[in-house]
Order: sequence, then structure tokens, then C-alpha cells
Amino acid sequence: MKNPSTDGGRQPPPPSRRTANYPPSIWDDGFIQSLPDGSLDKTQLDLWEKLKEDMRHLIHDDKQKDSVELLELVDNMRRLGVSYHYESEIKNLLRSISSSLLVSLENKKNMHASALLFRLLREYGFQVQKCADILLNSIKNESWILDTGINAATTVKGMLSLYEASYIAFESEHELNEAREITTKCLSNYLKEPLLINQHLFEQIDHALDLPLHWSMPRVYTRWYIDAYGRQENMNPKLLQFSNLDFNMLQCLYKKELKELSRWWRNLGLVGDEFSFARDRLVEIYFWSVGCTFEPQFWRCRKEITKLGCLLTTIDDIYDVYGSLEELEVFTNDVHEWKISAILPNFMKKTLTALFNTLNDIAHIVLVEKDIDILPHLRRVWEYQCKSYLLEAKWYYTGYTPTLNEYLENAWLSATCPLLTNSAYFLSEELTKEALDSLEFYPDVVRYSSIVARLYDDLGTSTDEVERGDVPKSIQCHMKEANVTEKVARDHIRYLIARYWKTLNAEYIANPNLAESFNRYLLNFPRMAQCIYQYGDGHGKGDLETRNRIISLFIKPVI
Repeated sequence: MKNPSTDGGRQPPPPSRRTANYPPSIWDDGFIQSLPDGSLDKTQLDLWEKLKEDMRHLIHDDKQKDSVELLELVDNMRRLGVSYHYESEIKNLLRSISSSLLVSLENKKNMHASALLFRLLREYGFQVQKCADILLNSIKNESWILDTGINAATTVKGMLSLYEASYIAFESEHELNEAREITTKCLSNYLKEPLLINQHLFEQIDHALDLPLHWSMPRVYTRWYIDAYGRQENMNPKLLQFSNLDFNMLQCLYKKELKELSRWWRNLGLVGDEFSFARDRLVEIYFWSVGCTFEPQFWRCRKEITKLGCLLTTIDDIYDVYGSLEELEVFTNDVHEWKISAILPNFMKKTLTALFNTLNDIAHIVLVEKDIDILPHLRRVWEYQCKSYLLEAKWYYTGYTPTLNEYLENAWLSATCPLLTNSAYFLSEELTKEALDSLEFYPDVVRYSSIVARLYDDLGTSTDEVERGDVPKSIQCHMKEANVTEKVARDHIRYLIARYWKTLNAEYIANPNLAESFNRYLLNFPRMAQCIYQYGDGHGKGDLETRNRIISLFIKPVI
């Protein structure tokens, strides 16, 4: 019998292979394993427990505190990254104070309170029609829309709250969208005259204009806000101390998970000379997973999604850079049929073996623990992923530049968000057989989350990818289709990001039946994309700002 890889006894010539010249990982396994444990000692743990209960009492003290103060407490807890301890208490608090506060706000206008209540209610998934009406009435009738001559600190505070609230608006909420433009302009003017406001407010405005809270990666924002909150004159020392201890406790957990994942990745066999074409980005991918689900109870989701992300990065580079079109077609078919063809080169066989074994292991854990078979669903999302990769490879090899809409119709799948978010759903604590069977492939909320993430990615990576000979991205597609400059095209992509965020906001509220952790994951995924690609290709080039953020989240404790 002939060997399938031979032709008359002669090996076919190897295809000419491209390279992206990705730099090696800056995170050596030896360095990761040497990271100090950093666990809290007994005294610190006892203090953490006491402060945790003290903060719970603050939330329950709704009879003794002003309603706006309670809203500010909840907001600070969210910004400091500790509100996850009190989700049910915070929801009950918002229910109990919102009705009476809304009556008060109808009679006595308070832009700060109206905007803050609106944002918190919407962030927690409440219907906010009455609150929205009051806020919109304030926008229409109040005299807050003034020039830089306004000097009332309460007006500036209200303007900042309205600015932040505007980013959680729907596209149909035109007054809020207009308020975003006006508050952006007014707040920018205040930065030119810092003596008009206090230093803390100046710092918050500067940070918010750079990146609004709703678009920020939660843990990166928390690390910044811990320092900023500590400089406030009216900060709560106990809340600050609790957030510091909690941050360090989670950092210790992350280090343990990262060490385990690093051992897994080095033992998987997809690192070394044979895979030098691919990005070795375990730490950056784990950083992404933490950005989507930072809470300790989601440890399994974080670890398994990191594994899938590492495999995705290698497979993405096989399709984008290293594989021939003929090989990629066989590879895609093998994923569909769940087999490994003998004609594939060794690096593809190793990759498929690693993929199949990893998916089998993940599915086995869920089957044993919940008696739910997720393997058919995992295979399905990977089949869709590889087919989207293949289409982009065909565009590259045929020299085809799609229209922007045509590009996005495929790119929202190739962006990996549908695969990773659905995999997170399969790994969620709330998963049941009924929930799995009823899950739509894919709900609109997944589509819009993915589009936003894809466009952030394109803004940060398209120049490098085009230079190395990759398929055109959204920027180049729009440049060709609309016959515009790169600058104009980039501005259009930024406009689309803002528009699709509004659609994502609406879809987030419109899906109350989806698991809450899944909905949050869908908001956090594009936030994480913005974080990674804010200053360029923070995934392909791990030494950019991504490095500093990883150090601040995983290595340097809060002092």
C-alpha cells in the first residue's frame, strides 16, 4: 500500500511558507513558576473577613443613609472591584431605594443622582424607563449645557456622571447620545482650566475622557481606581483597605492558576522550533480570560478558556501565515469530521491532536460533574471558527478585497468571540441540559459583542498585518469601497464601534433569560479587546502596555 503522503515514492516539495516574525514570549515558564505565592497571612485574612462584613452592614444601612450616598457607595464598590461579594444585596438595595429616589428626583432636579441611578440600574439589568424619563427631562430643561464659565462643582460632578451614563445608552436614546457629545466637549474644556475644579475631579475627568467606565476592562480600571480613591478627601478607609486586601487575594489566586496553565502549555508540545511561526502568548491570553471573568468562583472557566485561547492563537497563525491553501482545506475538513488526515504536515497533526485531546478533557469534566455532554457543541463552534478562518485564507490567496459588510459578516465569527463566549457558557455554573439545548447559535448579543471586539482588533493590528501580507481588514475594506484615506477609514471604524456598543447595550438588557455570568462575559469581551489593542497589537507584541498591565494585575501587590 502506498503511503498517503507519497507520490510514486517521492515526497512532494514543501509549500513556500510565510512568517509573521512574531517576537518570542517575554514570560518565561521559569519566571512564572518562581513568582512568590503572596498569600495573605492569618491576620490579613481575619481582617479581610471582618471588613467584608462591615461593608455588608453599610449596604444594609439604607435607613440611616441618604439614598444618593448609598448609590455612591455601590458605585465605589463596583469601581474598586469588590461588589461581586454583594450582588444580591446591591440588587435589593437598588429595588428598595429607586422608587422613593425617583419621586424625589422628579421634584428636585439632581443631574448627578439621576445619571448615577440610571447607570447602576441598567448595569444590573433593571428596566429603567421612569429613571430614563427623569434623566432626559433634566437634560432638556436644566441649564447644565453651558460653556466653561460654569464653576459649580456640583454641576461638573453631574456632567461627569451624565457622561458616564451616556455610554450605557441605546442607539434610540437620542438625547443621551447628544448629551455624550456635549459633556465630552464641556469636560474637555475643564481640563484646560484645572483651577476651576479640585484635583480629584480633574483626575477622574481626565481618565474618563481617555476611556469611559463602561468601555473599560474591569480589573485594569480597578487597579487605577484603588489609587485614585485613596486620594479622595471623603474616601472610606475601611472600604479602601478591604479593596486592597481583596485585590491581593485575587492576585494570589491568579498566580496559582497561571503557574498551572504554564505547565500545561509547555507540556502540550506546541512550543518550540517547529511552532516558531506561531505566537506563544499564554500569559496574555490568561490576562484576557481574567478580564472577562475575574471573580474567584469562575476559576474553571478562566483556565479552560485560556487553554482554548492558546489553541486558537496557534491555529489562527496556521491559517493566517503558515499553512498552504490546500493544507488549510484539509485541516478544516478534519475539524469537521473529527479526524487527522495522514497527508497533513506534522505541525498540523500535532495541533489537531492537542485540540481534540483538550476538548475531550473539557467535555469529560462537565459530563462527570453535571451529566451534560457538551462535546457536540464544542465541536460545532470549532467547525464554524475554522470555516471562517478558511474563508479569509481564500480571500488572501485569490487577492480578493471584500466590501466592509461582507468582511464583517465573516469577521464577527473569525474574531473568536463566539467560540470563546459560547465555550464559557458551556462551562458556566448555571448550565443545565435545558439551557444548553435552547441556546441559539448564535444570539444577536454574541454577534454584536464580537463585532465590537473585531473592530478594536483591526484598529490595533491592521497596519502590521497588511505589511506582512495578510487579508485586508475592516479599515482597508472601507478605504477601497468608499475610496477614502486611512485616517477617514479609521474614523469610520471608531464610529461603528460606538454605534455597535449602543446595540450591544440594548441586546444585553433584552436577554434576561441568558445566564447573568454569560451576559457579563459578553460585555467584558469587547472591553478586553479594547484593552489589548488600545496602543497597538498588544497580543502579537507582548511588550507594549499589555506588559505593564499584566505586572500590575498578576505580579505587583497593592501596598
